[in-house]
Amino acid sequence: MKKCVHIFVSGLVQGVYFRSYAKSKATELNLTGWVRNRRDGRVEMMAAGSESDLKEFIDWCRVGSPHSHVERVDTSWVSYEEDFNSFDVIQTE
Repeated sequence: MKKCVHIFVSGLVQGVYFRSYAKSKATELNLTGWVRNRRDGRVEMMAAGSESDLKEFIDWCRVGSPHSHVERVDTSWVSYEEDFNSFDVIQTE
């Protein structure tokens, strides 16, 4: 059964290829959804997949890309309503 999680990552997470690495990790875990930069400096993601794969993705978010410095990860489990086809980098909010 698919689950969905809404994630906000704070810290030095823009300009360090965080979104690109997140897309690669999500694809590796067979997750679908999206990632984008927010104007407030955070990265926002919506990810859907199995609960175990989503938990592994959240763990990855706490570490981030090689040059990022993650200070905080906020997650909210949400109803799985939208059927994403892939995991995409989308435009800044």
